[in-house]
Amino acid sequence: MRHRVKGRKLGRTTPHRKATLRALSSALIREHRIETTVAKAKELRTFVEPLITRAKVDNTHNRRQVYSNLQDKVAVTELFETVGPAAADRPGGYTRVLKLGFRVGDAAEMAVIELVDFNDVQPEGKDSKKKKTRRAGKTNKSEETETAPKSKKGAGKTAAKEKAAVEEVESTEAEEVSAETAESKDTTSEVEESAVETKDEAAKEEKEETATAEAAEVETETAEPTAEKSEKKETEKESDEVVAKEEEKAANDDEEEKKK
Repeated sequence: MRHRVKGRKLGRTTPHRKATLRALSSALIREHRIETTVAKAKELRTFVEPLITRAKVDNTHNRRQVYSNLQDKVAVTELFETVGPAAADRPGGYTRVLKLGFRVGDAAEMAVIELVDFNDVQPEGKDSKKKKTRRAGKTNKSEETETAPKSKKGAGKTAAKEKAAVEEVESTEAEEVSAETAESKDTTSEVEESAVETKDEAAKEEKEETATAEAAEVETETAEPTAEKSEKKETEKESDEVVAKEEEKAANDDEEEKKK
């Protein structure tokens, strides 16, 4: 029975298991993110994190100790030059394991293991606002009391600065309002002037139309009596001609009677 026996065998012999962990750790140091099974990822975390802790202090002894575990010069230089300085301020927990699901072939549970310092990028569009809680008011009050100055002189200075800032804001707002009112007055005067111009134009057009209509009526009135006069003259000429013809006929008749 293997009671309280630490570690996973991973279905391998001891040298095979050590070689697997060396290969995985060197790949993780070079790529900063690899994909493997959940069991290998959890076992790799216990193998590689002590090496990263040693890489925080770059000296010959630590390099030799790390090389005895990794057996890879390129991985050792990468670990001491990039990974170690990046994790200098982190007190452990250098890696993160994220489960991906099950593999299609043998249904093995897969995961991604990555270095936190090289993959701690927040996705775009996320707001960095704090969540509101029931005790939000108390925390805000406590923060305000902590940030408030202790001395009276400091409080007076801060109050004076706040008053000056408020006055500046009010003056800027008043200037903006005055500018807006002046602009509105200008626009209203322009609108009124345009309305007066349109009214004058309409009155002029109406006057012109009425004058043309009156002239047309006068022309028609003058044309009508001239036509009537011409008609009367023609009728009078016709009547004179008829009377002359009748007189000539009467004279001819008289002459014929006298001859007889």
